[in-house]
Amino acid sequence: MARISAQGLTKVYADGTVGLRDFSLEIEEGEFVTLVGPSGCGKTTALRMIAGLEEITSGTLKIGDRVVNDVAPLERDVAMVFQNYALYPHLTVAENIGFPLEMRNVPKAERRAKVEEAARVLGLEGYLSRKPRNLSGGQRQRVAMGRAIVRRPAVFLMDEPLSNLDAKLRVQMRAEVQRIQRQLGVATLYVTHDQTEAVTMGDRVVVMRDGALQQNGTPHELYEHPVNMFVGAFIGSPAMNLYRGEIVRADGQLELHIGSQSLELPPELVARSPRLAAYAGRSLIVGIRPEQLSLPDPGNPPRSKRLAALTADAELVEDLGNELFVHFRLGVPRLSENAVAATAGASDESVEADAGVARVAPRSRVRSGDRVTFDVVVDGLYFFDEDTGAVVGGRSSSRRGSTDNQIVAEANE
Repeated sequence: MARISAQGLTKVYADGTVGLRDFSLEIEEGEFVTLVGPSGCGKTTALRMIAGLEEITSGTLKIGDRVVNDVAPLERDVAMVFQNYALYPHLTVAENIGFPLEMRNVPKAERRAKVEEAARVLGLEGYLSRKPRNLSGGQRQRVAMGRAIVRRPAVFLMDEPLSNLDAKLRVQMRAEVQRIQRQLGVATLYVTHDQTEAVTMGDRVVVMRDGALQQNGTPHELYEHPVNMFVGAFIGSPAMNLYRGEIVRADGQLELHIGSQSLELPPELVARSPRLAAYAGRSLIVGIRPEQLSLPDPGNPPRSKRLAALTADAELVEDLGNELFVHFRLGVPRLSENAVAATAGASDESVEADAGVARVAPRSRVRSGDRVTFDVVVDGLYFFDEDTGAVVGGRSSSRRGSTDNQIVAEANE
């Protein structure tokens, strides 16, 4: 077993395209790290560079104590599990799992023992004589993992291994992958485009964008304390609601104006976020998590000074049984995905009057078409600079335990 240490990895292709830029990451022995981001963000490029399938333009890669920049893939002691199972259809499960050992001329008796051990770990003992065509998707994926773990590599690399499975089986296999990785205690880097998969599986999550690492931290850190608008919008389901707002000073107090509506910012929030005062008279981006919006109980007075009111039109109510998703319109433009991706200075064409989402209690009395007034947890709001996308105050300014690991990049610097 070994740790992975990547320092300043950069990949520049022959045509000048930058696939990865100054990528630095440490993965300790036994740690499970997920790498997530939209298509084309560089996550698979980073994985392939660690595997030795892509040449490193610059930077240093170590596995254990050895620099492996120029070491051939077969000599790096890494095992890779791909999106495509790539099983040999004419071989049995046992033969597929044992194939890497056969290629290394491992004696037959030792090979059989290692295959049986891997099958026990994966729950495949009763399937060793079957061919891949007689297996379910989840069983085929476990065979692919068995082929990777049978030789006990120092490092596991996984490239979207569950993406071909149906939704229910993916949830089951997440737990299986985690169980196997914990049992083996091997440093693992897992690439996925699914942020739910990333946060439910990873000890730490690395968010990528445009070939650069945006933020690296625990799922809780990324959700509660995003360093920029891109991370804030990418992590969380339903996604954070993002609107242009304006900070206004009135009677010595700071207020947030969203369209024609105003929310008073409590002194505690302003004190915790001194940079907000510099935005008085200026616009910025305000982020509201769906769970920061609730529908007040008409039988009780307002619960706290932390709450303010925001009026909207409910367009659609989704009843999930244990909670309701209320899709609403404030009557002001909401930042679209394109605007968030662009981050800086979005034009009028890149915003749209799109529905926001609130996650409310199932007992809430709301129907499609209602005019509703949400309670807003004001000191839970997020604020981002309109030009850079970087966080400037609010909930995320009070992050605790920040480290170089947690905050490793500012947006579009």
